Amino acid sequence: MADLMGKIDSLLQKNKTENMLNRLPKEAKEWAESLPWNERRYLLSLCHLLCATPTEVQAEFLDEYTADGVVSKIWLDPDTQTKVQTYLNKFHIDTELNESLIRKYIRLFYIHSAQDVRRKPDQYLESALRLVTSFEQKNYLLYYILGFELLKMMFSMSWLQQERLYRLQIHQEEFIQTYVKPIRYAHRINGIIVPVDEKVFFSRRNYFVKKPDIREKKLLELICLTFTTDAVSHLGFSLNRNSEHIVFDYNHIFQDEQEGLFPG
Repeated sequence: MADLMGKIDSLLQKNKTENMLNRLPKEAKEWAESLPWNERRYLLSLCHLLCATPTEVQAEFLDEYTADGVVSKIWLDPDTQTKVQTYLNKFHIDTELNESLIRKYIRLFYIHSAQDVRRKPDQYLESALRLVTSFEQKNYLLYYILGFELLKMMFSMSWLQQERLYRLQIHQEEFIQTYVKPIRYAHRINGIIVPVDEKVFFSRRNYFVKKPDIREKKLLELICLTFTTDAVSHLGFSLNRNSEHIVFDYNHIFQDEQEGLFPG
């Protein structure tokens, strides 16, 4: 009886393993199954170390281990690179899409994913491995870069400039809820913009036109804490799919503050 139960347990465990391997890409599954026992030990050791380390260490490891491959995949799609650069130029964002920038964003993406783990612990590795396991997802990082650069621009706007921006949008309320309110909340709780006497016109004027003074490192941290990686990439993807996803008029938004202080 004991032998029978042991065989049943072994069979159940085998089925679980096979089901897990079936979730891998075909090439990865075939490679894992072809490994001799001594090399399987190495794979298991790596899995154990990766799962046992803090997420920040996982991010650092993945960055060092995958950057070359991710960059090489991105260079295989010059058309998407050109479109992303065109949108950056459209928004007057002085950022050049080159290898150095892409490598910086690969590392930032993994760090950002480590922040996301607090909200979605089961999807950290899934979102990180997305960059290296699927050729179809090669543009995910480019959309992430575009979305992140747009959020940097919006985080650095005065509240008056944000108001001018959202009033241009077709779906104003959705834009306010998705971007303006979270950004302003981050401004408030971090002491970047501190509204005082909000109902008093001249007091409101002082903080409403104040340009946020945020150092680069702090700016990156705020965006990572305010928006998930998927939210950032979705912004870039939506703009890439529809050029009017965000209506933008540079001269109107960044006109002198005394012109049209509170548009009606």
